[in-house]
Order: sequence, then C-alpha cells, then structure tokens
Amino acid sequence: MISWTAMKKDELERQYSPSRWSHRMAADDVIKAHVKALKEGTDHARSLAQTLLNVPYGEGEGEKLDAYIPTTSSLDVPLVIYLHGGYWQFLSKEESGFMAVPLMDKGVVVVAVGYDIAPRGNMDLMVSQVRRSVVSVVQQYSHISGLYLCGHSAGAHLAAMVLSTDWSQYSIMPEIKGAFLVSGIYDLLPILSTYVNEPLKMTEEVAIRNSPSKLIPQTLKATGLNVTLEDVSNTDHFSIIEQLVDEDYHLTKLLLKMMGKR
Repeated sequence: MISWTAMKKDELERQYSPSRWSHRMAADDVIKAHVKALKEGTDHARSLAQTLLNVPYGEGEGEKLDAYIPTTSSLDVPLVIYLHGGYWQFLSKEESGFMAVPLMDKGVVVVAVGYDIAPRGNMDLMVSQVRRSVVSVVQQYSHISGLYLCGHSAGAHLAAMVLSTDWSQYSIMPEIKGAFLVSGIYDLLPILSTYVNEPLKMTEEVAIRNSPSKLIPQTLKATGLNVTLEDVSNTDHFSIIEQLVDEDYHLTKLLLKMMGKR
C-alpha cells in the first residue's frame, strides 16, 4: 500500500481527476456532457414542477435554494436536500434540480441548495452555508414527514459535514432520517498539493477540520444510523448521478426505498 503522502503531485492529480477515469469519452467531453445533462434535467423539472426559486436561507448573495414541490394533498411529505458537486468550484443550484421529477411523482419535495463556490467561498464558509441551509429548510417546511440528504462528489462531502454538525450551536436540531452520499471525497488532505486546492487555498488545519473521515465514525455511532455501501456497476463518477432522472434507475429506487416510497 502506498501512502498518499508519498505520491508525487502528478499521480495525486491523476487519482483525483474523475474525468480521466471515464471510459465513455475524453475527459473534457465527459465534463461538458455532465453539465449538459444536469442542466437539461433541471430545466425539465422546472417545466413540470411547482417551484420556489432563489429562496434565501441567509443574507449572502449565494445563500439561496430552489424548491421543487409535488402536487399532493398531504401535508406530511418527505423532503430531500440536494447538495451539488463540482469540486467546490463548479456547478450551482441551477443544474441541481434534475433529480426532482421521479421524486415528485412519488410525493417528495426536492430542495437544491446553492453555496458560494471557490474562489468566492472557502471551505469553512461552504460547510457553514450548507448547515444553515438545512436549519432554514426545517424552519420553512414544518410539515415534512422526514428530512433526507443527497449529495454528489463535493456535495457528498458537504452532506457528510452536515451529518457531523454539533446542532447545539444552532437554533434547531434537524432530525435527519437518512443520507444518500454518492461518490464523495471524505479526506481532504491528499488534495492539498493538487490543482483542486488552488482556488480553495486550504491549509492542513482547514483540511483536517473539514474531513468527514475524521469526524463521521463517532457521529454515526452516536445517532445509531445504519450504514451500507452500494457499488453501482456500469457507471462512472458522472453518470452515477445523472441517471437519477430515471425512476427505474437502481439508485433512484434505493433513494425512494429509504424514504418508504417504493
């Protein structure tokens, strides 16, 4: 086993560049296709759903969220908060509603959270923002039957940081019933010397306190959450989340099952 500390920068960058590992197309092309798929999926969801767009959850310019609301007579509906990926420096909530259609069809509210990506935002700020967004959602949507998190890539990291939150520092303690973390990065130390950290400018101290792998185990034990690992075949880092637009996709079914909707 080779420690990441012994790896050269070039090798670390290769290991932490998921676009290089896709077999579908060239690295640049897979990223362009990913953004296109997410944007088209989000536009489709907005054309079908009742939406509340650009709802503030804080005073900052980037502290806004979008809600995709199903047509249902029930006041008690599950709600999924989605945190987008993009290595903390790309994408936004404008490409984050793509998964809403199959969930809304089952009576689930989907909330896509925006946060200040780098270089405007730093890691501490982003973690603080997503935690505050969860508090705001709970305060605004009091009739939900269950609160769930879903994040992809950097968004999975941020969702894991939400799970590690000491809620005594906040005005409310959200009861998170489940989390769906897809292709996340949970140890930030290896990326300190790579291109990923150039806009983030994380120090070792910042990376350590924002690494879920150093925080989550004790959190999960304390909350009693059951944790499972799902290996999804025939996908890459990008297609694994893009396919959540499909109600028959394996992960869509798992997400709905977690909420008791399938």
